[in-house]
Amino acid sequence: MNKLGKEQREKLQQFTEITGTSEKAGRQALKATDWHVERAIDAFYSQPQLQVKSSLDSRLIEALYSRYKDPYEDMIMADGVSNFCNDLRVDPQDIVMLVVSWHMKAATMCEFSKQEFVGGLQSLGIDSLEKFRERLPVIRSEIKDNAKFKEIYIFAFGWAKEKGQKSLTLDTAIGMWRLLFAEKQWPLVEHWCQFLQKEHNKAISQDTWAQLLEFATNVVPGLANYDPEGAWPYLIDEFVEFLTEKAVIQKDAGKKL
Repeated sequence: MNKLGKEQREKLQQFTEITGTSEKAGRQALKATDWHVERAIDAFYSQPQLQVKSSLDSRLIEALYSRYKDPYEDMIMADGVSNFCNDLRVDPQDIVMLVVSWHMKAATMCEFSKQEFVGGLQSLGIDSLEKFRERLPVIRSEIKDNAKFKEIYIFAFGWAKEKGQKSLTLDTAIGMWRLLFAEKQWPLVEHWCQFLQKEHNKAISQDTWAQLLEFATNVVPGLANYDPEGAWPYLIDEFVEFLTEKAVIQKDAGKKL
């Protein structure tokens, strides 16, 4: 086997420390990505079939769950999630916790079942807080991937709504839109939130939630390619009228903001 140069050895060490896998698996992953560390790590976690079993200790994962578990229920509840965030050194409002919850397939905000927490850590290849902290930058970067952003966005609706409800309260929806579109930098997000607060003031349906992403993704901020005959929900059509009436956009010129 060819000897590694200094730079390759440093990259291999970085890869194995973050993923907890063997040097052999690290060499394979790095060679496959032309020794690009971030791409190799992303491939390692997004394609489990390529992973060589790492030295995950299931007892350590169970111990982490027990550390945060509610004393009266077999769940990690709000206080436990808050302590978990403190130990990870992240704000509970940080979008990275939404991405973590997506990885864990969490059903409800600020809660993790044992299956969600343990299964999530296993799928991420993490069995310690130290590994979790090292992995956070990679987890955070996933929101930049358009395909993953769409999955996370759709996931966020069910995760953020109250148990037993079919819709999101308006305040919660607005908070989630501001959080998500701060990453994607949709220029109309504040106008959309203002429109809802002044003109709508009702709960947000799952269809409206999903359609807004399509609108924000496919219609340019100046609305030059907006088709009024398209199959948009009435709320989005009303939003376009709102923008025109407030002179946010030029009705005929479709100028960008």
